[in-house]
Amino acid sequence: MSFASEQGQGPANEDRVCAGSDWALVIDGATAPPAVDSGCRHGVSWLVDRLCGGLVAELSAERPAPLADCLAAAIESARRAHGGTCDLDNPDSPSATVAVARPEPGGPASGAPTGERRVEYLVLADCTVLLAERSGEVAAATDDRVERLPGGRPYSAGLVRAHRNTEGGFWVAGAVPEAAYRAVTGVSRTAGAGFALMTDGCARLADHYGHPWRRIWRFLEAEGPDSLVAWVRAEEERRGVAHGKRHDDATVVAGAFGAPAAEPV
Repeated sequence: MSFASEQGQGPANEDRVCAGSDWALVIDGATAPPAVDSGCRHGVSWLVDRLCGGLVAELSAERPAPLADCLAAAIESARRAHGGTCDLDNPDSPSATVAVARPEPGGPASGAPTGERRVEYLVLADCTVLLAERSGEVAAATDDRVERLPGGRPYSAGLVRAHRNTEGGFWVAGAVPEAAYRAVTGVSRTAGAGFALMTDGCARLADHYGHPWRRIWRFLEAEGPDSLVAWVRAEEERRGVAHGKRHDDATVVAGAFGAPAAEPV
């Protein structure tokens, strides 16, 4: 597996990326709007560090739980780490988006080469999971509920606050373990699929600039994560952005569990 993470605008990179032999994850901290009282004395970077540590511990366990359970446990662990000093009922409490991938639990998929399994994934909020099937098909999975709030963009801070971690709104990892069970989950269609996990700072290649996911995967596979981030920065300079930061934190991890995916056709 290979990865890259580059800070955008702001005082710190609030993305995180970690990978083991049979799991990978990215986390994207939600930058607090200026002058908003989050009710928390710790901040976004503190939260993403604890979510990352909690998820790594869960995914590395001898008998890992379902992905939603792993994320819920990580959120609960971060919640306890606040130590009762923060107002975690505040809807502006620090939060993050998450994407995780690992081999599907159980034995090899039917008809797959020995030892190969499908890729299982979870995505909460606007991270993206790319799956490159052995057939050459490339599919993207994301949780786009934040793009479907009433009224359309630009959203007011009050509108986002009212719809965060609520039915009919969108869900993020922060202080509500239940959010883990509202994540988008699935598996690749075939065993041995290649995959990439990326924060929205990289996914804007498709979301803002219209590049096909198949092209993005081919570029990533040929040039690597650092070059993909450089491509994002070049597009931001050349074309700007419709909304949000001109340069967001941008993070991607890519690889395959077991044998690599077939070459695209």
